[in-house]
Amino acid sequence: MSVHEYKTRVGLLAKLFALVLMLFGVAMFLGGCFLIASGGNWYYAIAGVLSVLSGLTLFSGRPSSVIWFTLLFIGTLLWTIQESGTYYWRWVPRFALILIFAIIYSLFLPRLIRQISRIQARVITGILIIGLIVASGLAFLPYNVTETTQFPQTGDHDFTADTSDSPDGKTPDSDWYSYGGNQATQRFSSATQITPENVSKLKVAWQIHAGDLPDSSRWGTENTPIKIGDFLYVCTAANNIVALDPASGKEKWRFDPKTDKEAVPYTPACRALAYFDNSSQQVNSGVPVAVAQCQRRVIMGTLDNRVIEVDADTGKRCTDFGNNGEVSILENMGETYKGYVAITSGPVIVRDTIVVGHQVVDGQRTFGPPGVVKAFDVRTGKLKWAWDAAQPYHPEPRYGHDAYKRGSPNVWTTFTGDDKLGLVYLPVANPSGDYWSSSRTKEELEFAPSITALDIETGMPKWHFRTANSDVWDYDAAASPTLVDYPDKNGKKIPALIVPTKNAEIYVLNRLTGEPLFGVEQRQVPQGGVEPEARAKTQPHSLFNSLRKPDLTPESTWGLTPLDQLYCRIQYHQANYEGAYTPPTADKPIIDYPGYNGGVDWGGVAVDPVRGILIANYNDMPNYTHLIPRAKADELGWHALDSISAKKDTLGHAEGASDPQEGVPYAVDVNAGWQMKFTGMLCKEPPYGGIRAVDLRTGHTIWDRPLGTARKNGPFGLPTGMPINIGTPNNGGSAVTKSGLIFIAAATDDLIRAIDIRTGKTVWSAPLPAGGQSNPAIYEHNGRQYVVIEATGHHFMRTAKGDYVIAYALPDNL
Repeated sequence: MSVHEYKTRVGLLAKLFALVLMLFGVAMFLGGCFLIASGGNWYYAIAGVLSVLSGLTLFSGRPSSVIWFTLLFIGTLLWTIQESGTYYWRWVPRFALILIFAIIYSLFLPRLIRQISRIQARVITGILIIGLIVASGLAFLPYNVTETTQFPQTGDHDFTADTSDSPDGKTPDSDWYSYGGNQATQRFSSATQITPENVSKLKVAWQIHAGDLPDSSRWGTENTPIKIGDFLYVCTAANNIVALDPASGKEKWRFDPKTDKEAVPYTPACRALAYFDNSSQQVNSGVPVAVAQCQRRVIMGTLDNRVIEVDADTGKRCTDFGNNGEVSILENMGETYKGYVAITSGPVIVRDTIVVGHQVVDGQRTFGPPGVVKAFDVRTGKLKWAWDAAQPYHPEPRYGHDAYKRGSPNVWTTFTGDDKLGLVYLPVANPSGDYWSSSRTKEELEFAPSITALDIETGMPKWHFRTANSDVWDYDAAASPTLVDYPDKNGKKIPALIVPTKNAEIYVLNRLTGEPLFGVEQRQVPQGGVEPEARAKTQPHSLFNSLRKPDLTPESTWGLTPLDQLYCRIQYHQANYEGAYTPPTADKPIIDYPGYNGGVDWGGVAVDPVRGILIANYNDMPNYTHLIPRAKADELGWHALDSISAKKDTLGHAEGASDPQEGVPYAVDVNAGWQMKFTGMLCKEPPYGGIRAVDLRTGHTIWDRPLGTARKNGPFGLPTGMPINIGTPNNGGSAVTKSGLIFIAAATDDLIRAIDIRTGKTVWSAPLPAGGQSNPAIYEHNGRQYVVIEATGHHFMRTAKGDYVIAYALPDNL
């Protein structure tokens, strides 16, 4: 190439890059002026002017371009230092693109300043490239990490909960009896074959397709297998029960309940199955009950609202239960609509009673189907009581088309029970109109959201603890409580339960009385909104441990470039935000932080009762929420659906997005996670999820780390493939072993990992063929320990769809 041709090409590239600088500068200036008018930072407008000037002068080849670009570069660097300090993730949107611009710009220095040779320019380019490489490498360092402090010594107290004399009341070793491992839902196994020292050798022992892969825009089975004896039982998205050989995954039998596909709700979840063994259970008199059939039973709640019992050995219906092995929960519930009501969490058995709740699809009708919880005799299917939070002190069964209040609070997640105390603990959700409270009754305001303890024999409330006051942020009680026993001053045991919440608090209560064992403080919260007279003056805050992070600021906004961070920063200033519990408004959106997927969701927490450690994985994301006046919602065509399946391809969106909330003055539009619509990136800086170890004795945070890498995450939904531990959103919980390992998937990077409980560091991970939005189970069979997970992905988490059940074990010859 001749010198003339080279200069021509360089000149053309310089002009093209100059156009890029000018376009970038115009966007920064216009957006920056809008931000200034909103009360925001001046940097963007000033940087826009400098970028336009450097582009204009570069286009014409004037040396002054170097001055303008140098001012842009140095000014951005100083501003980034001032706003970000040493926090790496804040540097990314502020400086990374400008550094890339500087690398490109340095190539044109000989054209602008004759005193700079091509060799000198290459040296400058090289230095800038090295800077970019070093900066990129820094992304792989740990950030937002609380290293281990005050790790508790074992032996001073065992936090095992004494709930039952049945196998389900014991600490799991070879079996995994229920959703949470045992009745206490501690998700703890005493198995010790897999250790922090040998876990790196863990391999896939077997993998199967469970079947029933959903074909709609909604998927996410969220199932945790249960293992009893020679059977491993899993549940599919179409409510098939599949019995597997625990050692090989070979199918032993399959039961298909012929679930109505039109009944599929927001998510086709089947979180858990339940198990009942007549031979190990006793009636209240203490006399064993003998039955002719179905000595061992597997119980399932279906998406079309049936409770079904099958023989655990054969998969045949238990015909002595209800009508040919099933009962319907829809009786006396009035109009329910297709897909509005579904059992997505497993029934819970306390003594000889099945307790079952159901999901009611949010956001459609404020006075939709009632949320009544029903209890049935485990052997006969006879209805024993029916508890409705709208009439909490009248649990006797009622009959008639409108027997229960429309839109009353439901209990969609899994419960926890205690055989010895005869109590079942319900995480009670909000009434159907999540973002409007003035239409709620006194009883609904009192009991929702809450943890409510009911007498298992009568359904009468023994106590309740409200987790939010007059909630209008969709802070449903979502996680099943975990039961532990605490020592008192005299060395006796205090029955306790741990309540993690979406609003990022962790409460510890006496499970017999509901009284907090650690302090709960009512703190002043912002007032106002569209119904100011209905807003609670205070909200409860746990003094045991809180997952809540500091309030957001304009500096907390994020993006990959200054432009998308500018967009988020403008949105921040356009919203009402006074910190946690900012009341919803119609004139502006609000920033709701944490959002409804913040804190701990349905995955719950795990407990190592020997070491006295609680493990909580959590989300740290806001929502961007806007109330829409009814007239405007009508104009937009937002109306309640009579059948969820009627628009199956449009309901894969986040809950609350363009929801009509018919029956109250406002519809609602929720941007879950506060995402940028164009790129799909979140407007809050990382991390978006973490995992924490907490000392049960004191509430002290032992360690805390981001959970999840950027491996399967990136702009426009494209995976970066990078193992950068950015801390992703996560759904699903963990399981803990006595040997000191935490097994968890949950994050959106499609990895299952083992974490050393002593340090919080990942000591093993393996890629999953679909999203791992479920809780793992741990069991032993024929002397070999297994970790099993059902990997089906989740549409809300945007993880890959699948129907896999995968078991991991150490090699046989180890």
